[in-house]
Amino acid sequence: MTDTITAFLGDHRMASGTREEVTRAILADHPQDQDAVRAHDDSSGKVVDLDYRGVGPVPAPRGRGRPSLGVTAREVTLLPRHWDWLATQRGGASAALRRLIDAARAEPRTLRQRQDAAYAFMADSCGDRPGYEEALRSLYRGEDGDFAAQIADWPEDIRTYISRLLADD
Repeated sequence: MTDTITAFLGDHRMASGTREEVTRAILADHPQDQDAVRAHDDSSGKVVDLDYRGVGPVPAPRGRGRPSLGVTAREVTLLPRHWDWLATQRGGASAALRRLIDAARAEPRTLRQRQDAAYAFMADSCGDRPGYEEALRSLYRGEDGDFAAQIADWPEDIRTYISRLLADD
C-alpha cells in the first residue's frame, strides 16, 4: 500500500487510489460533500488533505535538474563519514540516497507500523465508537480475536479498511 489514499464520507468508503484519482472521484460523484470527506494515507492511516482546486498535474516551471520527474532540491545534513560513503556510490549521493529510500519503501511494513496505521485511522474516525479503547488495547497486545470482537458491530467499510491497514503488504 504505497502512495494511495482512501476517502470516507461518514462511515462509507467513497474511493481509493492515488490522491488525484480520489479527488476526481469525489468531485464527480459527491461534489457537494467534499468538505465532509476524510481521506487517509493507506500506508500510515493518517489524515491527508485533498485539494479540489485545479485537479490534475500542474506543470512545473522548467529549471535546473529534473523537474519533469518531480525532483525537488532540499537540504540533507549528514556527518562527514556519511558524505564520504555516499561519494563512493554509483551515481553520486543523490542516486545512492534514492536507491536506499526505494529499497526501504519496498520492505514490508512491520507489525508495529501496521498497528500504528490502524491506530491513526481509528483515532481519527472511531474514537466515539463502542469498544474503541478496548479495541486499541487488544490491537497492541496482539489479541486478534478480541480485537475483531470489539469492532464487530462497527460499520463494514470501517472494519474492512482497518483490516486492510493491518494486512501484511
